Amino acid sequence: MADIDVDVLVIGWGKGGKTLAGALGRKGRSVALVEQSASMYGGSCINIACVPTKDLVHSASERREDDDPQSYFMDAVAGRDALTDKLRARNHAMLGEVDSVTLIDGRAQFTGPHAVEVSAGTDILSIRAANIIINTGTEPARPAFPTESSRVFDSTTIQHIDPLPERLIVVGGGYVGLEFAHMFAKFGSRVTLLDHGDTFMKREDRDVADAARSLLEESGVELVLSADVRAVREDSADVSVDVTVAGESCALAADAVLVAVGRQAVTTDLGLDAAGVERDERGYITVDDRLRTSAEHIFAVGDVNGGPQFTYISLDDNRIVMDQLDGSGTRSTSDRVAVPYTVFLTPPLARVGMDEDEARASGRRVRVASKAVADIAAMPRPKIIGETHGLIKVLVDADTDLILGATVFSIDAQEVINLLALAMRHDVTASELRDSIWTHPSSTEALNEVLASTRPL
Repeated sequence: MADIDVDVLVIGWGKGGKTLAGALGRKGRSVALVEQSASMYGGSCINIACVPTKDLVHSASERREDDDPQSYFMDAVAGRDALTDKLRARNHAMLGEVDSVTLIDGRAQFTGPHAVEVSAGTDILSIRAANIIINTGTEPARPAFPTESSRVFDSTTIQHIDPLPERLIVVGGGYVGLEFAHMFAKFGSRVTLLDHGDTFMKREDRDVADAARSLLEESGVELVLSADVRAVREDSADVSVDVTVAGESCALAADAVLVAVGRQAVTTDLGLDAAGVERDERGYITVDDRLRTSAEHIFAVGDVNGGPQFTYISLDDNRIVMDQLDGSGTRSTSDRVAVPYTVFLTPPLARVGMDEDEARASGRRVRVASKAVADIAAMPRPKIIGETHGLIKVLVDADTDLILGATVFSIDAQEVINLLALAMRHDVTASELRDSIWTHPSSTEALNEVLASTRPL
């Protein structure tokens, strides 16, 4: 058994952890970064989540009707793999070039508040650190129902499914399920999406959800609400899903099943009790608004701390912890205002701030501006691209003219929503956005027309 002492130990190579490791190392701190899987250098985002899935979404959106679905899909997967290989190598090199950062392959487990053992086969390394950062992330949640088929996949494994399924059943109507359902429909699969809830996209306003539902159904996705899946099993040449829909039981046949029922924290084998680190009832590490755990010298960043599961939140977690370790110590999660998110359908659906119900409940006088993308004359970019689905909607405080919330369901939504979020953070009024000069043709210039048509909510 070998022993090393470092200033900072980072467990897990996610966005927050790797950024902290590099920044602290460049400041002269001794840092050890432990990752249990060489295929995860750089973290989930570049290897199995944001980047590779959006690469596949883009490839699916580019498929033409006369492209053979199977060969096109395999080419898309090969392109995805080439991209992740390049990003993974670059991420490793970026930290490998920092002399004071030691990169370690193996599985970490706490043996005390400041002590961790890292095992790799029969080799064991003991590490002591003044500060420790847990960045182990999440993994697909296991379903409550039995799955007895080898053709049941999660959001990671289905990215390499072979062959492309002619019939795919997606279990789960959350945003991951929606993205994969639409993507595989675009690749050429016949997709049925089973949603346990009785309200489609319940976090969105009904006009937005209706527009998304129309897009999915137009793409060939069959949506089934109030679907209670009881089991998934092999049935001759098919995989069979036993489901109860509105009280009636049936069995649905498919070539493959994607289970997308949420994610769970990767914490069970870390030995957190030995370090005095507490978890909540869902298994996520409990942190304060400075991301300190119940052990003051240990921080948890990224998805594992139970916050919003976005890479850009993990990056901001890095800023908060960096401020604790090498700054004023004043930055906290309460500083986050108007954090947007995007669901990568084709086109994307992005939102920030309040929805209609929240705006009404706030007691404010609210005005709403909303237009279908196809009807926005001052926004020709969607017509140029050939993608005119969706709508743009902005909620405005009638007394202050400040933006309360916005939905952009359109080409370039993931970009336009960032502008609206910035306006919210810095009290830029709706009138200023309405009367601003934007490039042409762009998606931003839709704000000129949309914000000129407000009405009482």
